[in-house]
Amino acid sequence: MDDFILEMKTLLEKMKEEILGKLKASTAEFHQIIEGRDPKDEIDVASEEIDRTMLAMLDTQDANRLKLIESALAKIEQGKYGICVKCGKQIPRERLYAIPYAFMCIDCKSSDERRNR
Repeated sequence: MDDFILEMKTLLEKMKEEILGKLKASTAEFHQIIEGRDPKDEIDVASEEIDRTMLAMLDTQDANRLKLIESALAKIEQGKYGICVKCGKQIPRERLYAIPYAFMCIDCKSSDERRNR
């Protein structure tokens, strides 16, 4: 593995740990909200519902990003990291520095997003 790949692997592993830590913390916070709920207080109930919704959204976003990170780590192990899954060309390092779990080059990603509109 060259230095760039090792650097990306370290960065991806750090990102993974941060997300796992955040997910664990939000799960613990969610359980505290549920256990501490007083159904008599309608304002608190509504506020807690908003909190639960926000936590669920955060968990979904982080869970999706975690899947992408794990996929990128697997590609590193397979020797396929940094190769666009659509066109097969090398993803520029600048893009990988910005989004280490990117699986498409910017041209293919832009084309994909335009098609999905």
